[in-house]
Amino acid sequence: MFDSQNFLRLVVDLPSFKAQPLRAETRLLSPDVKISQLINFLPAENPLAFVRGGSGIIGFGEALRLSAKGPERMSQLAEVWRETAAVASVTNNLVWPGSGLVAFGSVAFADDSASESVLIVPRLVLGSHDGEVWLTEIHLDGQPGGQPGDEPREDVDWAKIFSDHTGEPHTFSADLHPGQISPEQFTVNVESALGGLAEGALQKVVLARDVVAELPASFDIRNVLRQLSDSYPTCWIYSVDGTFGASPELLVRVSHGQVSARVLAGTAGRGTDPGIDHAISSALVGSAKNLAEHAFAVTSLVEALEPFCSHVDADPTPFSLALPNLWHLASDVHGVLKTGVSSLDLAAALHPTAAVAGTPRKLAVDFIARVEGVDRGRYAAPVGYVSADGDGAWAIALRGAQLVSRADGSKSLRAFAGCGLVVGSSAAAELAETNLKFAPIREALS
Repeated sequence: MFDSQNFLRLVVDLPSFKAQPLRAETRLLSPDVKISQLINFLPAENPLAFVRGGSGIIGFGEALRLSAKGPERMSQLAEVWRETAAVASVTNNLVWPGSGLVAFGSVAFADDSASESVLIVPRLVLGSHDGEVWLTEIHLDGQPGGQPGDEPREDVDWAKIFSDHTGEPHTFSADLHPGQISPEQFTVNVESALGGLAEGALQKVVLARDVVAELPASFDIRNVLRQLSDSYPTCWIYSVDGTFGASPELLVRVSHGQVSARVLAGTAGRGTDPGIDHAISSALVGSAKNLAEHAFAVTSLVEALEPFCSHVDADPTPFSLALPNLWHLASDVHGVLKTGVSSLDLAAALHPTAAVAGTPRKLAVDFIARVEGVDRGRYAAPVGYVSADGDGAWAIALRGAQLVSRADGSKSLRAFAGCGLVVGSSAAAELAETNLKFAPIREALS
């Protein structure tokens, strides 16, 4: 069986960063390697994933880790990634997204967060797109297994190796309990926000609450990711450095100079009866409160993209997007990227969007920090991957959790759910909405 723990890794301190020469070699795998669900092939330890439906990439091991904290964390990571890609040797004849040299990333929400923002270059990447399956091997030159002149391991039976990962991981159940922000405190926070909104300077703010769970040492994240993938096939299933979930919201995607993004803002629960469900969808599209919340988010995204694009346009009116347990108001945004800009540069410029922070952005972020008073970690921040050429895809880390492993072997997780508040919002309705948004992680842990 493939052992991801045999791979070496180099952790880089950004202040003293010097680009390390990486070699990445991508090849199509033979038709004998059949992959319907990439999630089934994840390693047990520290799995890396950015998958939607039957397409995406998963990573094994670590060749290189870059980390940063503070207000410039994303721009610093974007710059050192540019430097790393510039000195890398990349052999890749494929055009699929995620082929070639890539780094998986997960970013902290707040400038003062104690959580690290990371880019992780795996040792192996397994990718799938339109029925094609490829493998990228990544070596750090100067390390064993990565010496200049090494040839790809053509004699390895990759079909056998990856078939060994399809066994059922350990199953378990865990209960979620109130975290630092209890339901009662969340209600108090919402009432405070409604007062601020009534004053007029703050147009929208997104407040959240958290839940926690204790996990056994035998906890296997692969089972949770598999359940999320099965239950939410239209969402981006992500797993980076313990941050995992099923995000319905694509922050930004860049492919061959084309930019695409999707805004989700405005929410309603699904109905069990088809007629009622249709009525809920229609009511959401006609809701003045939800349309106002959504308009703030779309305007914020377009304005943030414009300096980096030669052209940007958005859907003139939102549409209702169906998830298994929720309806969302959604709008797609498209643009043409200027030369020299990467997907990570865009993620840095866009975060935090009005969909996860509010409008005006600085007032909203300051309000969140003052009223919530807790570190959100990587919740509602960018998670995804960037390629050597700057292409990539970044979702917003929603409908998931952060896994923490302790020295004694025990584990815990912390999950957040939030709601966008505008004039006319109701504290009771927003609390009920958080319960709906915790459903994916709650169901995956049951």
